[in-house]
Amino acid sequence: MAAPSEQGSRSQSGRAPQEPSWLRSHWGLLTGLAALIIVIMLPTPEGLPVAGQRMLAVLAFAVIVWMTEAVDYAVSALIIAALMAFLLGLSPSQTNPDVLMGTSRGLGLAFGGFANTALVLVAAALFLAAAMTITGLDKRIALVILSRTGTRSRDVVIGAIIVGIVMAFLVPSTTARVASIVPIMLGIIAAFGVNKNGAFAGMLMITTVNTASIWNIGIKTAAAQNMVAVGFIERTLNYTVTWLEWFVAAAPFAVIMTVVLYFVMTRMMKPEVDEVPGGRAAIRKSLAELGPMKTAEKKLLTLSLTLLAFWSTEGVLHPFDTSSTTVAAVALMFVPGIGIMTWKEAQPRIPWGTVILFGIGISLGTALLQTGGAVWLAGIVVERFGLAGGTSLFILAVLSLFLIVIHLGFASATALASAMIPIVIAVLQSVSTPGINIIGMTILLQFVVSFGFILVVNAPQNMVAYGTETFEAKDFVRTGLVLTVIAFALVMLLGATYWKWIGYV
Repeated sequence: MAAPSEQGSRSQSGRAPQEPSWLRSHWGLLTGLAALIIVIMLPTPEGLPVAGQRMLAVLAFAVIVWMTEAVDYAVSALIIAALMAFLLGLSPSQTNPDVLMGTSRGLGLAFGGFANTALVLVAAALFLAAAMTITGLDKRIALVILSRTGTRSRDVVIGAIIVGIVMAFLVPSTTARVASIVPIMLGIIAAFGVNKNGAFAGMLMITTVNTASIWNIGIKTAAAQNMVAVGFIERTLNYTVTWLEWFVAAAPFAVIMTVVLYFVMTRMMKPEVDEVPGGRAAIRKSLAELGPMKTAEKKLLTLSLTLLAFWSTEGVLHPFDTSSTTVAAVALMFVPGIGIMTWKEAQPRIPWGTVILFGIGISLGTALLQTGGAVWLAGIVVERFGLAGGTSLFILAVLSLFLIVIHLGFASATALASAMIPIVIAVLQSVSTPGINIIGMTILLQFVVSFGFILVVNAPQNMVAYGTETFEAKDFVRTGLVLTVIAFALVMLLGATYWKWIGYV
C-alpha cells in the first residue's frame, strides 16, 4: 500500500495530477493580448490619431498584465517596449500622415523614459538601499531606536513607527526598508515570547508595513512611484518638484496618518500582552552582537545625512537637483579609499527589473500624451464624471476615489502611477476650472497612488510582511479599510484647507 504522502499526490486513477494547461496558466497575458487586438481593430474615433489609438491599446494590455501579474514586471516592460516599437512604427506620422513613423522612432519612444532624470534617481536610490544592507547600518539604526522605547507593547509599536519614519528619510526604497525592518520585528516578537500568530505580532507587522506606505507619501525620495509622477511633471509640465516642496505639501498628511495608524492598530488589534520586562534587554543584546560601529557604517551614515541635507535644501541653498546629488553620493560609495562597497557586492542586490519597469513606464505615459491617446481618453473621463466645470475639490475627490478603487487591482504602485498619472495630467489639462493648479493637483493625486492599505497584494512591501505569517489577510483588510476611509477624508479636509492655502488646490 502506498504511503499517505504518495496517495495524496495522485488522483483516483493512480496518475499524478496534471499541471495546469498553458492557457489556464497564462490567461492574464492572453486577456491582455485580446484587449490589445480589440482596441486596435475598433474604428478610429474622430479626433484620435491612429498612433493614439494604438497607444491606448498598449495601455489596455499593460493594465491587464500588471493587474493579473501575468508575467514578471520586467518581462512585461520589455513586451510593452516591443509593442510600442512596432505598433507606433507602423502608424502614420502625426506631422505627415502620408508616411509611417518607422520602428526606429517607435523604439526611441519606447525607451525614451530611460533619459529621464527621475529614472537616474530611482537607480541611484537602489544602490543606497543596497549599501544599507551590506554595511548593516539599517539594522543598527532600527535597534538603537527600539532600545530606547519602553517595555509596554504600545511603546514597542511607537518604536516601530519611529524606525519606519527615520528609515524613510535614509533608505529610498520601500521594499528594501521593510525587508530590513521585518527580521528585527520578528526578533522582538520572539524576545517577548508571544505567539507568532497572536494579535501583538500581527499588529506590530502591519504597523511596520503601513508606516512605510504612509511615509512613501510624506517623502519624495521614499518610493519609486513618486519618481514616476515627478518624471511626468518634468516632461509634460516642464516643472521640477523639489524635495522640500514635496515635503511641505505631504508631511502634514503623513504625520496625521501616522497618529491615526497608531490608534487604529492598537484599538483594532489589541495585543495579548501589555508589558514584557525582558523586551528591551533582548533588543540591547541584539545591538551588542553587532559590535562597535564599523568604519563603513560611519561613512555611509555621514554620506546619507549629507545627502539628506542636500535634498532638503534643493533650490534654497544650492541649485543642485535631487538626482544629481544622489548620483554623486553613489559614485563616492564606489571610489577607492572612500568606498563603502564594491560593485561586485552591490550588483546582485539591485532589483534591475524595477529600473526597467520604471523606464518603460515613463515611456508608456509619455507616448500616450504625445500621440494624443491620453488627451482623448481624458476627454471621455471629464465628460462622463462631469468634471468639466467642477471645482478643484470635486475633481480631487472624484479622481482620488477612482485611483483608490483601481489600485485594488494593482500589485505595484509604480505600475499604477505609470498607467494613470499621464491620464490624470490630461484630465486636469482638459477641465475648465478657473485657477486650477495642474502641478499641485497631480502631486496630491500621486499621494493617493500610494494608498496600498487594503489588500496584501497591493504592494511588494505588504507581501514581504505577509510572508512572515504573523497575520491573516483579513486582518490587513479590516484595518486597511479603516485607514483608507480616514486617508480619503483627510485628503478632502486638507484639500479644503491647508493644500488650498498653499495653492495646490
